[in-house]
Amino acid sequence: MISATHLHAMIVHFPIALLMAGFLSEVIALSTKKEFFRNAAVYLLFLGAMGSVAAYFSGDFAGEGIEEGPLEGPMELHEQAATVTLWLSIITALFRVGVFYFKSTVTWTQVAGILLYSALIGSVAYTGYLGGQLVYRHGAGIELALPDFNTSAEDDD
Repeated sequence: MISATHLHAMIVHFPIALLMAGFLSEVIALSTKKEFFRNAAVYLLFLGAMGSVAAYFSGDFAGEGIEEGPLEGPMELHEQAATVTLWLSIITALFRVGVFYFKSTVTWTQVAGILLYSALIGSVAYTGYLGGQLVYRHGAGIELALPDFNTSAEDDD
């Protein structure tokens, strides 16, 4: 059975990859002026923002029941960073989709778009770092599978 913790771990990597690839496409588009990369950046950003919504809510479910104890502080930090990332992804996606739809070539929209996207990528990286700390440093979501010493080797045959 897939738990909320497993679901979050499966979902969260998609928006990370989509947003990072979209940012790379945006940087390539700015330096090469190729329309393909600009279009790819917008689509990847939009898909990544939708994925961040799914990652946020799956993480919210995965974190239920850990409101107290030694994981309370690290969990709160990760949740706060995830909230910032969620809103930055939505705002950045809405802005870039608007610029894309209206075919704006005004310089300030390009500068604002890359600044928003840069802030988003920084937020994604920080949120991912905190999530990694939860798992690899604090053991959040780790299930220990100890052997059952009550059964003998003869029962396995």
